[in-house]
Amino acid sequence: MERTISAMIGKGSVNHNTRAFTAKNVDKSRSADNIEFCQEEIKQVYHKLFDEARERYNAKQKRKDRMIDNYYEKIRRGKQEKLFHEVIFQIGNKDDMNAKNEDGLLAKRILTEFMDEFQARNPNLYVFSAHLHMDEETPHLHIDFVPYITGSKRGLDTRVSLKSALAAEGFTGGTRGATELNQWIASEKQELATVMERYGVEWLQKGTHEKHLSVLEFEKKERAREVAELDSQKREISSVVAQLGEEVSVKKQELKNATTEKELAEEATQKANEERITAQQEKEVLLAGNKDLRMENSRLESHKDRLRIENHDLKQKQLQLQTDNEELEQRHEDLQYTNGELQNVNDRLSDDNHTLEQRNDALQSDNQALRQQYNDLQQSNVQLEKQQKELKSNIEKMVQSEEVLQRDGRKYDEAPEWQLPEPGAFTSAKAFRDKVVLPLVNKLKSLVKNLTIQCVRLKEEVLKLRKEKRELLESVEFYKGKIRDMNERTELLQEKADDLERVKRYAGAEQIDTIIGKVKEQERVELQARRYKRSYEAR
Repeated sequence: MERTISAMIGKGSVNHNTRAFTAKNVDKSRSADNIEFCQEEIKQVYHKLFDEARERYNAKQKRKDRMIDNYYEKIRRGKQEKLFHEVIFQIGNKDDMNAKNEDGLLAKRILTEFMDEFQARNPNLYVFSAHLHMDEETPHLHIDFVPYITGSKRGLDTRVSLKSALAAEGFTGGTRGATELNQWIASEKQELATVMERYGVEWLQKGTHEKHLSVLEFEKKERAREVAELDSQKREISSVVAQLGEEVSVKKQELKNATTEKELAEEATQKANEERITAQQEKEVLLAGNKDLRMENSRLESHKDRLRIENHDLKQKQLQLQTDNEELEQRHEDLQYTNGELQNVNDRLSDDNHTLEQRNDALQSDNQALRQQYNDLQQSNVQLEKQQKELKSNIEKMVQSEEVLQRDGRKYDEAPEWQLPEPGAFTSAKAFRDKVVLPLVNKLKSLVKNLTIQCVRLKEEVLKLRKEKRELLESVEFYKGKIRDMNERTELLQEKADDLERVKRYAGAEQIDTIIGKVKEQERVELQARRYKRSYEAR
């Protein structure tokens, strides 16, 4: 079997690939046969691939205007690179590989295996969307990918670049017709042909379509290729020029700043020379004067310098003190406000603490009672188990008794002493009744009486055990309710404790502990006063 291979550059319509939009040539009844290999949101892919590189790039920039806030928007608005690329692979055509027959299913298996190996084969092409369509005439595979490189020396160290990504995989541009992209597509077609061979399908290579075109159309197509390649080169050159322009601008600004600093330094030098000349003249004048005056002047100059330094230090200290004073005033206001808030919190905490202590006492009392009830319940349970064992033993005895009765019944049916003999030839009816029938009837009456007494006793014992079991089950349900109430009270107490911890985190644990300590001390003093009052009144 021989089939052709088609590899086309697609428009990259995500809505079409995912069937969010259904074209007229799509058979919706077969859309369930499509395969979605992967589908990621393109913006999230850009965050995943380039955010760390963008942060490293921005950290190196000294100018905010050169920083990149959103790399996705930079590429989308730029003209140098596309956000992503799409390539479409197809085996045969609608006549020899129709999606509705067995050949179409064969194409599906081949394209699936080809796609499974695509990402590993192309590590610099991040596939974020891949779909195999079986709801059109011929099975075909849409692959959408973001080409990127790492370790770049300009711009982001990890950035978008189709040319560089393909070059990293060994595809370097040659002639106009053998660009990186054309070389890569030819390589992928060969990989697809290798997969086809594993399924017994040979690649039917019919050559390019250009030889069937007119000379004019062929030249137009060649010019279009050349223009596209030149546009790509132009974009690359524009990117380099833009990068160099930015670097030149930075260097110009640095040069401008250096020139300004040089002019300022020259002015400062000239001024210093003028001051030095003036000082020299003054020095000459002073030297011509009295030696004592020169010494006094020197001392005064030194003192003046010290005063100037001290004055400057005092001004700095004054400014610092003003700043500190303002901060202290603001902090004082904040502390006053916080103190008011803490006072309110203290009041609420006092009420909550008193309530919690009451609830805690009640819960402790209930807990002790429940523990005692639990112990009683355990003892009752043990007693119940013992009674159950006794009941089981009695039932077994009853079963055994039933078996004995059955056995005895068979004995009575078969034993000679329980059989009514035939009257003798010369025995009268009265004699037979008195000597044979009446004794047998009395024995039967005694047996029935004993059995009846035993049955009544067993029935009463069963009723008694059933009543005790019902009472024990009711007790178990009652204590289960008590345990649920205790758990609810414990949860409420835990919630209050959690609220107290939140207040501690907000206002400061030490301050809250201090407030609680003061409240407890106050309550202790009040309790002692009440005890003292009761003791005094009792006298």
